[in-house]
Amino acid sequence: MLDAFAKVVSQADSRGAYISASQIDALSAMVADGNKRLDSVNRITSNSSAIVANAARALFAEQPALIAPGGNAYTSRRMAACLRDMEIVLRYVTYAIYSGDASILEDRCLNGLRETYLALGTPGASVAVGISKMKDAAIAIANDTNGVTRGDCSALMSEIGSYFDKAAAAVA
Repeated sequence: MLDAFAKVVSQADSRGAYISASQIDALSAMVADGNKRLDSVNRITSNSSAIVANAARALFAEQPALIAPGGNAYTSRRMAACLRDMEIVLRYVTYAIYSGDASILEDRCLNGLRETYLALGTPGASVAVGISKMKDAAIAIANDTNGVTRGDCSALMSEIGSYFDKAAAAVA
């Protein structure tokens, strides 16, 4: 995994070129928004248990067959595995937010996840709905302006949403 700075340097080096002005501007903007990024990661991390629990609760309310006898989240062992998986996805999303790069999410979390769920008979569409519910909760928490760095966070919230969307698409 490369952070945004190492990735720019690596790309420039592979081309045998200097870092371009537009790349420098993009990195400068990322640094300028660093406090907002850290505030978002901190808020999501601090509320991770609630985000996962509330997303799971909402998912099971919409799709009660998942927790009914014979459902994929029926029995406490399967429910725990479902919650664990949601927690892992959320954790890797926070890594992507922190680094400003989805590669860690893709490489260490999403790569092969759909195939694993298919092999286990886990409905990917339901997992995607759960991820979408985590996205809504995480963005609401991260976008709360109380006690954090002020400023326009729309680009960062869009970026955060894109990581969740990437995770949902990977399992659906």
